[in-house]
Amino acid sequence: MTVGAVPEPTGWRVLVTGATGRIGFPLARFLAERNVVYGLARCRDDADRQRLLQAGVTPIVGDIATMDLASLPEGITHVFHAAARFGAEAPVRWRPMLQTNALASGRLAEACAGASAFVYCSSGSTYEYRGRRPLAEDDPPGVHLGAYSLSKIAGEAVVEYAAARTELPLTIIRIFSTYGPEGGAPVTRLRRILAGEDVVLHPDAPNNYNPIFEDDYVRLAVRSLQVASLDPVVVNFAGSETVSAEEYCEFLGGLVGRSVTFRYDSEAPWPLWPDVARMHEVLGRCEVPWQEGMRRIAAHFGLTKRPEGRSS
Repeated sequence: MTVGAVPEPTGWRVLVTGATGRIGFPLARFLAERNVVYGLARCRDDADRQRLLQAGVTPIVGDIATMDLASLPEGITHVFHAAARFGAEAPVRWRPMLQTNALASGRLAEACAGASAFVYCSSGSTYEYRGRRPLAEDDPPGVHLGAYSLSKIAGEAVVEYAAARTELPLTIIRIFSTYGPEGGAPVTRLRRILAGEDVVLHPDAPNNYNPIFEDDYVRLAVRSLQVASLDPVVVNFAGSETVSAEEYCEFLGGLVGRSVTFRYDSEAPWPLWPDVARMHEVLGRCEVPWQEGMRRIAAHFGLTKRPEGRSS
């Protein structure tokens, strides 16, 4: 991974939760080059734990919703809290989602009182749908993905309350469409294209997004730790360029030599299209054009079209 022109902090003692996840792992790996990094994750198996160790990250295996937070290492200076429970259609799981994404997040903020920065990973799915315009930080909340969205709305409030009580500098990032070698919506849609399946989208076409590639989301995640404030910073977290899912899927189809078919379904989640003006002011601009990011994921998964004239 080439992160590019990123501030390179040194001497931090960082706790990254959700450290085996799409955002947590690349960030923990990058920070571990010059800092002490602890990676808290449930770890499905020993391979997850070994992956953290090989990246220079000290694993803490546990479920943040149930573990004793008093056992966390002392002297943590920065916390990037990406651990979460996911799922859109799981009514029986709404309590575990609320426990992890909201209540445990507040307890973590209290347990890390004294740190220089705490970043809470919220979601672009916490906004109410506003139709054919991008979503800004002062737009009203809404339910995009059922209990998950509700738990993240609650999580923002709980963490902000806990941070105020403990005078903990806070940044809340509302994450939109992240993607890269660790996965993401464009990767999922690429796999559907390769399988000859329809790409299912919301009828309010085109479905606009601002996908952000791994190099950029690692760099801006570091910046989110650096701008934390007692007056909480709340900012959208996405790519600098707007592109429709229709356009990038057609582009991916061209890269892998497959035709793309779309199916529009009113039950599909509405597009998450962010306003990134505040992000550019607070965190900076992205550096990887969306076309380059799409080329990289096609190449990473070995799915690019064979050049003409090559034999097998």
